Amino acid sequence: MDPEAGSGTRESRLKFYKTTLCLAYQSFGVVYGDLGTSPIYVYKSTFSGRLSLHEEDDEILGVLSLVFWTLTLIPLCKYIIFVLGADDNGEGGTFALYSLLCRRAKLGLLNASDAPNDEISAYNSGLPRKETVASSVLQEFFDKYNSSRIVLLLLVLLGTSMVIGDGILTPSMSVLSAVNGIKIKVTGLHENCTVFIACVVLVGLFALQHFGTRRVGFLFAPILLAWLFCISVIGIYNIIHWNPRVVSALSPYYVYNFFKKARKDGWSSLGGIVLCITGAEAMFADLGHFSQLSIRIAFTVVVYPCLILTYMGEAAYLSKHKEDLQRSFYKSIPEVVFWPVFIIATLATVVASQAIISAAFSIISQCRALKCFPRVKVVHTSNHIHGQIYIPEVNWILMVLCLAVVAGYRDTDMIGNAYGLAVITVMLVTTCLMFLIIVMVWKRNILGALAFVIVFGSVELFYFSECLAKVHKGGWFPLIFSLIVLSTMCIWHYGTLKKQDYESHNGVSLDMLLSLGPNLGINRVPGIGLIYSNVARGVPPMFSHFVTNFPAFHRILIFVTLQSLTVPKVPANQRFVVSRIGPPEFRLFQCVVRYGYKDQRKDSHEFESNLIEAVAEFLQCSSNDSELRVLGREFAMNQRQSSPSDNVTPLSLENRVSTGSSKKTVRFRGVGCSKELEDLTEARESGLAYMMGSTCVMASETSSYLKKFVINVVYGFLRQNCRRPSTALGVPHTFLIEVGMVYRV
Repeated sequence: MDPEAGSGTRESRLKFYKTTLCLAYQSFGVVYGDLGTSPIYVYKSTFSGRLSLHEEDDEILGVLSLVFWTLTLIPLCKYIIFVLGADDNGEGGTFALYSLLCRRAKLGLLNASDAPNDEISAYNSGLPRKETVASSVLQEFFDKYNSSRIVLLLLVLLGTSMVIGDGILTPSMSVLSAVNGIKIKVTGLHENCTVFIACVVLVGLFALQHFGTRRVGFLFAPILLAWLFCISVIGIYNIIHWNPRVVSALSPYYVYNFFKKARKDGWSSLGGIVLCITGAEAMFADLGHFSQLSIRIAFTVVVYPCLILTYMGEAAYLSKHKEDLQRSFYKSIPEVVFWPVFIIATLATVVASQAIISAAFSIISQCRALKCFPRVKVVHTSNHIHGQIYIPEVNWILMVLCLAVVAGYRDTDMIGNAYGLAVITVMLVTTCLMFLIIVMVWKRNILGALAFVIVFGSVELFYFSECLAKVHKGGWFPLIFSLIVLSTMCIWHYGTLKKQDYESHNGVSLDMLLSLGPNLGINRVPGIGLIYSNVARGVPPMFSHFVTNFPAFHRILIFVTLQSLTVPKVPANQRFVVSRIGPPEFRLFQCVVRYGYKDQRKDSHEFESNLIEAVAEFLQCSSNDSELRVLGREFAMNQRQSSPSDNVTPLSLENRVSTGSSKKTVRFRGVGCSKELEDLTEARESGLAYMMGSTCVMASETSSYLKKFVINVVYGFLRQNCRRPSTALGVPHTFLIEVGMVYRV
């Protein structure tokens, strides 16, 4: 054996372990805030209803047993063992599951496009598996009934809507529960004071969002670790000091005994018990920032045992102090350490709120990228971690709604009812999607998929049934909010699809347009024109409308189509697909720019440089007679053959050497550069202009009243109040040409 090879292997192994442990440490401040702070309010919410009439040890130990087995089954078994394995190229969350189904099982509606996607590495990742009878049957069902695909998309959007709702309920519940602890020491404090303090903390929390988690994140992991250490030590103390026999409650017999004695009152308490798994979905949703192994280590080694010890200690205290059922957490803290723990608890709830707010930003950004959410401003707060973003409009809306929830409900029990329904709904959606993943993507036996659904789905349905029963006691809020968000997403997606369908079906033939040139007196002016549209092939109706009324356009035209794919990220060397429109003398090109749902859209300066580089490389590959150097970069070309009927030569770019440059000039070195390359250089020096459509989308006269209301009123309102396309793309206003046109859809 080579000693050097063995040494290198050991070093790589040590580096892997070090990186994994570092990621596990960082995950405490991002992933586990919500799950770690749940002991503050679980017992209080559980015994807030009719279960408060049952104050015997059997009921207290039964609740502990339910908490233990719920934590074991859902976060530990379902998420840590199974769901984390369903990542989408390292990304997690509801959209990641849907992305896998879109690509690997062809069940998607969000990625209808004419542009080729098969060459993208993410589309072909994973080893092909042999089809099973169950996967074939399900595939035939989805192919036969297109409405099933619509239902699947609605299910995904429902899950994302509930997660966004968590962005309101988590800060409200966590902060108000923590602040209420002050009443233990200041007994005469009025309820209005605690509500006011909670509102001040929430305003401060949302006001700090624009700094991003990068600047304040270094505090998060130590705070959560200090919090978990405190509550676990207090839990051990309470177990030893008050009632060591609570360890026996880990037996599932106590669950049976609990329902035997409490009966319907026990069922009505499930809405409080389900709060012990709030934040479990974050382990999967935030997977893209960490790794499967790091999240599994952090949960199984630290978070899970600390939570179990905390709940056991609280149950031990309650078994001897049944009069403190409504304030058990803070009452169980020893007098000596009360104030330090109270301060850490308040900070920990802020961390928990930060995590879910960041998750809401990330989900909305993904929805926006897939054309399921109106255009909003996305600010990237970190140059190193793409997922750390800030959305101003969403941030302030969430803050106002959080303040309204705290001031309106004023009671953590009512907020808990709403919170539990939102949490368990997201988990049910994940379970349904995992069934399809197991059968259609992993190609496993359907019996295994059914076992997954029966074991975990039955538990979640059990909790869901009780949460639904409390709709009138606060549970209506997540339903109404998710309905509003879901309707907004669906209407925006529907209107966008109708707009794209109009452009696709009303595109103008290039030959017909150029044949009108002599009659219209079309002139070619110096420069490069970038024509933005949703038409992946051909000429968009907006451009023909412009040329008909103003017969002149630039010497070189590039029709740019931005395409959002159901992959997390598109590699930089596969982003641009360049093709030629018409014969070479026309100097017309089509460029499809492909983005994943987590890709960052670059500023216009860098984008236009990369775009012109891609066209120049396409021309250089075509001429094949000189060496091309663009901005100090060297590229290797791989040209795919196209069919003669298409008259299109697509290009796949492979980036070999990347050196940063801020210059805007394009330089060609070598002998015998083609005339087209020279024209591109001259046109770039003459200037560049952007052309976009300023369209007004209206329902046709023959449309139904419902369609007219959706398109003319709701969709029109959303378009008028969201960010303009030119602003969202960072197009310089001085170089922008907007063409007005009415689309009758």
